[in-house]
Amino acid sequence: MPVISAVVPCYNEEESLPLFYAEICRVAREAGRFELELVFVDDGSSDGTLRILRQLAQSDVRVRYLSFSRNFGKESAMLAGLRAATGDYVALLDADLQDPPALLPEMLDILEDEQSEYDIVATRRADRKGEPPVRSFFARAFYRLINRISDTEIVDGARDFRLMRRRVVDCILELPEYNRFSKGIFSWVGFKTHWISYENRPRAAGNTKWSFWKLLLYSVDGIVAFSTRPLAIASLMGILMCLIAFLSLIFIIVRTLIWGDPVAGWPSMICVIVLIGGLQLFCIGILGQYLSKTYLETKRRPAYLIRETEEAAKRCGK
Repeated sequence: MPVISAVVPCYNEEESLPLFYAEICRVAREAGRFELELVFVDDGSSDGTLRILRQLAQSDVRVRYLSFSRNFGKESAMLAGLRAATGDYVALLDADLQDPPALLPEMLDILEDEQSEYDIVATRRADRKGEPPVRSFFARAFYRLINRISDTEIVDGARDFRLMRRRVVDCILELPEYNRFSKGIFSWVGFKTHWISYENRPRAAGNTKWSFWKLLLYSVDGIVAFSTRPLAIASLMGILMCLIAFLSLIFIIVRTLIWGDPVAGWPSMICVIVLIGGLQLFCIGILGQYLSKTYLETKRRPAYLIRETEEAAKRCGK
């Protein structure tokens, strides 16, 4: 039977973990068509997440876990889980059950169909029911923007929840970048993808870790990682402002020669100065984003540090 490695990033999921574990084990047992490997990644949780993972690893040989030395973020957790997974197929799921494990048998059927050429079965939300309207508006705006300025297509509503063949995972792991935006990476590596839509589901327990501000910063990371158009836009804005300034200079000279030197309009001058200053700061900010990402890449720091694994815990008797 094929082996599915389920990679599950966890950050303060003490309440959700028992529910998720029971559900995915039920799905694997009822399907009876695949063996299951569970790779949990504790992203520096401050609650009892690590304690529960230790208990699961002691009672179930299918459970493996990695615990970070601190919170490095979901992107690092997914990378660590993909590196640790050994199955023929690798699934990415959240521990809050917003990614339903019940879809795994259907996803496996699609990949194992002899006439299928798909290498990935990915999921997307059919709607944004239950999400705040403001958050939905900005999410849709982000997908429209990044698909216009990037050569990598990112599907609106795409989830990290997906099932991939081993060769896809190997290609993803060949990308060495420190600043990772997985939704873009999944699209950039290519391979044929089959999309499954499902209705948005509430968390099984606990609260979301993604605030509006964190999502906004994450979207900026995605734009910087997969498009250089903002740099071109900044250059065009600079050229446009130079052109406007040149035409304004000609207008002032002609007006002075015809009507003399009128009284200076201080309000309009201040508005122009503020406008130009704002545009300069905006363009410098764009350059700063790319420069900061380059700076972090050149440091060559690891994406995460592991404090504990189930193998080390067993050796230490934890």
